[in-house]
Amino acid sequence: MKTKFLAIMLGAVLVLGACGGDKAKEEDKGTTGTGTETASVDVEKVVSTSCIACHGGNLELKGGVGPDLSKVGDHMSETEIHDVIINGRGSMPPGLIKGEEADAVAKWLAEKK
Repeated sequence: MKTKFLAIMLGAVLVLGACGGDKAKEEDKGTTGTGTETASVDVEKVVSTSCIACHGGNLELKGGVGPDLSKVGDHMSETEIHDVIINGRGSMPPGLIKGEEADAVAKWLAEKK
């Protein structure tokens, strides 16, 4: 009788543990289960590693070779910025930032006005 009870309890623990696993994985990825949100991206870290060499520390071109991005949202939309990040323009090579990082940086830059 004790063996049967322990087997049922062990089975219940395994089933309940498996049921909660998907939600935990979704939370780790930054989603809410809808599949429409992207994972959290540290935009400032991406910008500091991929952009400041050409656009300057404050994205104001001081010492850099790329254009001033401190107010890029004034004259470019998020979609236009994203297009430049992905496809390049002028002396900017394409694909320096990809995927959800490119999405997040484009959104962040579009807010700079």
